[in-house]
Amino acid sequence: MGLNSKIIFHLMGLLLLFNGFFMLLAAFVSGIYRDGATLDITLAAIVTMLVGVMAMFYTRGHEKVVKRKEGYIIVAFGWIVMSVSGVLPYIFSGAIPDITNAFFETMSGYTTTGASILDDIESLPEGILFWRSLTHWIGGMGIIVLAIAILPLLGIGGMQLFAAEAPGPNADKLHPRITDTAKRLWLIYFGYTVAETLLLKLAGMSFFDAINHSLATLSTGGFSTKNASLAFWNDQPLIQYIIIFFMFLAGSNFVLSYFAFKGKVQRILRDEEFKYYTSLILLFTLVTVLVIYFKANVPVSDYHPMVLGPGESSFRHALFQIIAIVTTTGFVTADFTSWTPFLTVFFFGLMFLGGSAGSTAGGIKVMRHILIIKNGLLEFKRTLHPNAIIPVRYNEKTVSEHIVYNIIGFFVLYMLSFIIGALVLGFLGLDFQSAIGGAASSLGNVGPAFGSLNPLSNFNGLPALGKWWCGFLMLLGRLELFTVLILLTPYFWKKT
Repeated sequence: MGLNSKIIFHLMGLLLLFNGFFMLLAAFVSGIYRDGATLDITLAAIVTMLVGVMAMFYTRGHEKVVKRKEGYIIVAFGWIVMSVSGVLPYIFSGAIPDITNAFFETMSGYTTTGASILDDIESLPEGILFWRSLTHWIGGMGIIVLAIAILPLLGIGGMQLFAAEAPGPNADKLHPRITDTAKRLWLIYFGYTVAETLLLKLAGMSFFDAINHSLATLSTGGFSTKNASLAFWNDQPLIQYIIIFFMFLAGSNFVLSYFAFKGKVQRILRDEEFKYYTSLILLFTLVTVLVIYFKANVPVSDYHPMVLGPGESSFRHALFQIIAIVTTTGFVTADFTSWTPFLTVFFFGLMFLGGSAGSTAGGIKVMRHILIIKNGLLEFKRTLHPNAIIPVRYNEKTVSEHIVYNIIGFFVLYMLSFIIGALVLGFLGLDFQSAIGGAASSLGNVGPAFGSLNPLSNFNGLPALGKWWCGFLMLLGRLELFTVLILLTPYFWKKT
């Protein structure tokens, strides 16, 4: 059986139409602000949509069945096609004329990483800034649908839990049809974005800044319209607390939000991953607050004076940075790498945690850590009672051995990818801190890193090959490793 290439190209065409539509939105914003980029972004939209229409036209009459092989190709190449077409507004407008830099910025957007090569963000036209934020929002929305609707069908990674009888949405179906499930989650995603925009506007942000930061928050992306990121508003705590709240929501399973709106609060409180996710954030924040307050003595950023005393400032900066790193949003209120050596190592470790499964966050995910640790602890019991059957339990249900092995395999591959990623960056000339920080940040879709890639700097200093490599790591981490790596295996392409 060969590949059904027609449906692959047909869906790529559909994605291009989708992308072109959002470019037109950016062109509309550009026109409102008369920033001089309207025609350039419109041209990019026309080119993108034209290619999409041609792809769909020449593949009409395709067989409407997506098999597993086609599924992997559609998911992986879908993100690449979106990123390749997404560079056009940058190139055509001259905002980022270099193809390497434009691709890096676009891939960072769609994968909701938030790492940037831009030295002066505030000098860009409003339409381009809006497009930059939209790439986040599209990528985040895509990840929700990918996680809920597509990955379970492909049997990918720990996301198989969604298709298992144990935890996850499939056990508590929102709606019998996957497409309807995706629509409901999109609606929640859109609703949260609107709500955050309104709250930020009321808190004192301009409407343009409010909508851009909402697009970046709900997608756990991290692109800001300011060079100083959220440190620009260090003298307005309410703005930062609003973003903290929505980062927390974006890093939790969106299915739980659905249950909350349906009044099923007990389901949220019983969810094991949510309990660990919340508890870990509170614990890590407490540790960080104490270290900042007693050791670092720098709870304030370099941009604005402290406003509500050292206690509140320490708490706010600690909570903000913990949630920003755990949810892989990557906004910054200060250079957390300069606080203390302990906190630098601490934040580096948090880059491997990730948010909840079924969220827009990147990283390994809390759920996988829980199951790996549980399985590891049960090995002591199994050693003492070799004949006993002692299964891993999650949300009071048994998890199959197949899923546990799959998650362990994912973890091993993730760590190998990180090591190889760091080695390549080291080979390209980066120092130790920058190499391991850049690899962990790119693979975990976090954004800011360490060394020369610290929160007050950016990725512009990377060599060209390093930018392409980090772009690959972003894609690898965003699509749960297996989706991309399986395409690199010879047996995937063999006819069966």
